[in-house]
Amino acid sequence: MQKLIKPLIQKNDSKIILVVLDGVGGLPINGKTELEAANTPNLDALARESACGLHVPVAYGITPGSGPGHLGIFGYDPIEFQIGRGILEALGLGLEVRKTDVAVRCNYATIKNGIIVDRRAGRIPTEQSKKLTEKLQDEIKKIDDVELIFAPGMEHRFAVLFRFPNDLEPDAGMLPDTDPQKEGKAPLPATPLSKSAEKVAKVAEKLITKVHEILKSEEKANFILTRGFAQMPHIPPFEEAFGLKSLAIATYPMYRGLARLVGMDTPAIEGSVEDEIKFLKQKYNDYDFFFLHVKKIDSYGEDGNFEGKAARIEEFDKLLPQILELKSDVLIITGDHSTPAMLKSHSWHPVPVLLKSPYVLGGLCSGFSERECTKGELGILPAVNLIPLALANSLRLKKFGA
Repeated sequence: MQKLIKPLIQKNDSKIILVVLDGVGGLPINGKTELEAANTPNLDALARESACGLHVPVAYGITPGSGPGHLGIFGYDPIEFQIGRGILEALGLGLEVRKTDVAVRCNYATIKNGIIVDRRAGRIPTEQSKKLTEKLQDEIKKIDDVELIFAPGMEHRFAVLFRFPNDLEPDAGMLPDTDPQKEGKAPLPATPLSKSAEKVAKVAEKLITKVHEILKSEEKANFILTRGFAQMPHIPPFEEAFGLKSLAIATYPMYRGLARLVGMDTPAIEGSVEDEIKFLKQKYNDYDFFFLHVKKIDSYGEDGNFEGKAARIEEFDKLLPQILELKSDVLIITGDHSTPAMLKSHSWHPVPVLLKSPYVLGGLCSGFSERECTKGELGILPAVNLIPLALANSLRLKKFGA
């Protein structure tokens, strides 16, 4: 798709806003999905005048992680460009990742008698997590000849770089997660999936043992689970691929990391969704494309909290008029994947999407929900088609062929 688009790109002064309501798609409980249960007058009014549909993040039946989910809506084929979460977390936390590095994203967790009782350590406060991570950095600087670089994230998350003395083979980061994804189970071993990953696995096992020894007296965060071992990939920059000077507005490090990986500007910001929108307004004249990420909808879905997820959707709906005031040429609102509270996890279900511009039919949907979006003019489409549609609707693509 990028090869097709690149020669067609033409510059103009149009503005494109992409709002990602993380994990917004759901499934019905008592007859309604979270979107249907939420009171969303602004989203519903916008859907009535927009092109609506559902997008498939990766492929039918495939449940995407956040990395593939975002890559698709950024216009990159997530099957061609596979990126580990460790890289995204490390980049989002401002770490410089080298060719000698393997990055891993970690959760603080609670373990008792060798069994995980809480995979997220009760979502400990970010300040407590920061102190624990600084303690680990002070006490674990090297394992064998490998330098360890820690970076605190939000709540229970942090990242670690394994910095080896020499360049690594391309498959050195091929290790599965030690997180079994469910409480009541023992952590999984760091098992190498390639010959060159064996040294990484040994360092990982030693790290986990050392951390548990240091944190064993902690009430909640007494263990770590490693997730998303990864090495730095090559990916075409967003501006080069699509001709858009872009800004990412995200409070969670992993999403800044993903945006930074594709070359978006990624200033570190903190605060609420309203603070993100204020920042969008401040920077509106400086960029062509804006990615604004809203996280907590996904968090409540993963916790199985149907009412909480619906409430977070309602909170965004109340703020939506502030985005509409900017009168962008194209506004896309969607999610990176579905996270039904019923499943307490990401799922394979297509994700609702609306696209507002002067050049759509509209008038086909009565509101913004999974069922209403099936009636829209976009139909069910691959996520990688959203950026080309944004470019077309902002009149940034020339005609193809004679």
